[in-house]
Amino acid sequence: MKSKSLDMTEGNLFKKIFLYSLPIVFSGILQLLYYAFDLIVCGTYGSTNSTAAISSTNSLINLIVNLFLGLSVGANVLMARCYGQKNKEKADKVAYTSMVFSLIVGIVIGAFGILTSGFFLKLMGTPEDVIELSTAYLRIYFLGLPFSMIYNFGAAILRATGDSRKPFYYLTLSGVANVLLNLLFVIVFKLDVPGVAIATVISQGISALLIVLALIFHNNFFEFKIKKLRLYKEEALEIIKIGLPAGLQGVIFSFSNVLIQSSVNSLGTAVVGGNGASSSLEGFIYTSMNGVAQACAAFVSANYGAGKKKNIKKTVLSGAILVLLMNLITGGLILLFRKELLGLYVTDQASVDAGLSRLLIISLTYFLCGYMDLFANSLRGMGYSVTPMIISLLGACGLRIFWIYTFFPMKELHNISGLAVSYPISWIITAFFQILLFLILYNKLRFKNDIMKIEE
Repeated sequence: MKSKSLDMTEGNLFKKIFLYSLPIVFSGILQLLYYAFDLIVCGTYGSTNSTAAISSTNSLINLIVNLFLGLSVGANVLMARCYGQKNKEKADKVAYTSMVFSLIVGIVIGAFGILTSGFFLKLMGTPEDVIELSTAYLRIYFLGLPFSMIYNFGAAILRATGDSRKPFYYLTLSGVANVLLNLLFVIVFKLDVPGVAIATVISQGISALLIVLALIFHNNFFEFKIKKLRLYKEEALEIIKIGLPAGLQGVIFSFSNVLIQSSVNSLGTAVVGGNGASSSLEGFIYTSMNGVAQACAAFVSANYGAGKKKNIKKTVLSGAILVLLMNLITGGLILLFRKELLGLYVTDQASVDAGLSRLLIISLTYFLCGYMDLFANSLRGMGYSVTPMIISLLGACGLRIFWIYTFFPMKELHNISGLAVSYPISWIITAFFQILLFLILYNKLRFKNDIMKIEE
């Protein structure tokens, strides 16, 4: 099982970033399909309010997932730095530390989520006719959180050494299992919303097992043996230094989305369903762009480790072009077939109309969010992690919260369109400052011999 790795510091970087990012994009799409298929199966074969029940959990799930994905960025950047410097000894420590860290945090947060799911759903104002099903879905989902953590950290490590294919292959297998189990639990066993949650947990377990096996037999750059598993203090702190700000940025974004979800909930069950359907479709656009941003983080970090400044600039320019293309392609296709796609999730006209209102505003402006993530990830690859988080806090999230409490209560804006427009406004302002910061720090960039450079 030797890994087919890309050299991230030589050759045609545009082509390599594109090829490297494709499996990440497809992996993200598969993970979205888990959630989308949950909605579609329950909407077709489940109870009346099952779609709205699952949709109501989306913001809370994203809050947790974004924290973990941010932390896995720390493992990815650190391993890529080792790869660029050809530091195999440290790479072994990063691999062991990442997996132990992912398991511990997954168990702790999973237990916390199981105990507090109902409380947070009530706090968000989840409609009474769906809160029981929403709580059941969320609690079962949190049971599988350690599996999700193990997969995402393991995938981050493999991708950092140029292997983005195996994580995609494994997620494909678990995705097929998820689809089949959804149909079995909902249609045959009539388990409704809890059934699709159980299917998701089992499929996450499959992907976690496969990624661990891949690490064990990955003998191209680092060593990974179960009997040598341990948490190395220095590497753990480095992962936290890079990953925690990235994770907090994701949490802050998700928190603003939780506030928006609470505002959506105030508009009624039909709007909740339509908003959830549109949000699910938009996720495919975001994932296509975010795959490029993740790829650029690894390429920037590897070239920083190798001391190749010009390649950092080439990486970011290539990423900017790819982000725009991804948005035009995915957003254009979704807009073209918007009514048919929304109809897969919801059937009542009120929900479809609500979904259309949101989709028309966001779909083709999403590249602004893509640029925001691209430059933030590139800064992290260069060793700057706290500053991008602060910009995101003050820009995107602060503006959304401000919008909710000032403009949204106005009569003409108290609807789904009035909420949706806050997204592109916050993206363009935040992206501007992320780009400006990157240009300033890139021009000041100096290389050191140590493995990390954290400015904060």
